[in-house]
Amino acid sequence: MQVVDQKYKIQGINLTDLATKYGTPLYVYDGEKIRSQISALKAAFSSVTMRIKYATKALSNVNILRLVKDSGVGVDAVSIEEVKLCLHVGFEPGDIMYTPNCVSFQEIQEAVDLGVMVNIDNIPMLEHFGHAYGDKVPLCIRLNPHILAGGNAKISVGHIDSKFGISILQLKHVTRVVEAYKLNVVGLHVHTGSDILDAEVFLKGAEILFDAANSFKDLRFLDFGGGFKVGYKQGDITTNIQELGEKVSMAFKDFCRSYGRELEIWFEPGKYIVSESGYLLVKANVIKSTPATTFVGVDSGLNHLLRPMMYDAYHDVVNISRTDGPDRVYTIVGYICETDTIAADRRLKEIKEGDIIAIKNAGAYGFSMASNYNSRPRPAEVLLLGGKDYMIRKRESFDDILKHQEMVSW
Repeated sequence: MQVVDQKYKIQGINLTDLATKYGTPLYVYDGEKIRSQISALKAAFSSVTMRIKYATKALSNVNILRLVKDSGVGVDAVSIEEVKLCLHVGFEPGDIMYTPNCVSFQEIQEAVDLGVMVNIDNIPMLEHFGHAYGDKVPLCIRLNPHILAGGNAKISVGHIDSKFGISILQLKHVTRVVEAYKLNVVGLHVHTGSDILDAEVFLKGAEILFDAANSFKDLRFLDFGGGFKVGYKQGDITTNIQELGEKVSMAFKDFCRSYGRELEIWFEPGKYIVSESGYLLVKANVIKSTPATTFVGVDSGLNHLLRPMMYDAYHDVVNISRTDGPDRVYTIVGYICETDTIAADRRLKEIKEGDIIAIKNAGAYGFSMASNYNSRPRPAEVLLLGGKDYMIRKRESFDDILKHQEMVSW
């Protein structure tokens, strides 16, 4: 987003014009940013055979998935519905990694029937898998490395108290199950969580994964998950992708030499690919002053962007209706009957009723976590690509709220 001729624009398109054309609240995605993030990650790991499996859960609109597919990227799906969504878009089964958590074995069987790679993250399901398929179906195993990534426990999933993955301390139990059923383990996976600042966390996970890999003789890939940190405000420290690529690639090549053959290295970025591409445009409904705070109430809330309340996540906000004038300090809040603070104590250009506020970094876990709480409809989504704007999801209506409800007689 840049200021051009006193207007906030992306790809030459005026954002306030989009708010007028499509209404608010409105999710807007910069498709060129998505492409550039993918290109940067590919360049950083150009010296090894690397596969990107985009984390579908971050943003699952079919047009975003098409854009990712056209960039030569596969997908990671965490539910059978996401698997089917990716197949619907046109991904080949071999391009899809299915990484469920706490699902029934019937769902895993359905994924096997669809031909996708299954990533097992607990021993009971590993035993079910062995009993059902033996060595006939290749699989991946997700390990928990017991590494706390980043500084926010809510988005760290590789620590000892996490529900995700099989504890690395249970590796001997895993290998016994693998040997008993002659399982065809072709990949190992770790994912420590989001907001990983530097290569050292990945290298710690790599050391654990490399050591575990020596217990499996027929591996084709090692999957390091995702979690690269993106910037949410001016001066934020972000993951240096180029440095990460150099250090992790070097360690990976050393491991492959000791293992005896070249494997593929996989990553599953979601936030890194789509977070910075997304903006949620909202309208100021009311400016409400109290003795302590000046609130700006907008036509959205935690029903459309849950991250600030769920994760204490910081999202930069900009009054895109004004590029000059005095600054004021505001707290941006939603219209939901809960405390749904979007941004507290922010210095912004003076806001008046009807002004459009842009919430940045809304591409990842924004619309995909949206709900109909308070019986509010979900926003429209617009994709910007090649200097054009495309509506990729219509705004919900009140009829959509009623669509699957039935009035019954009693």
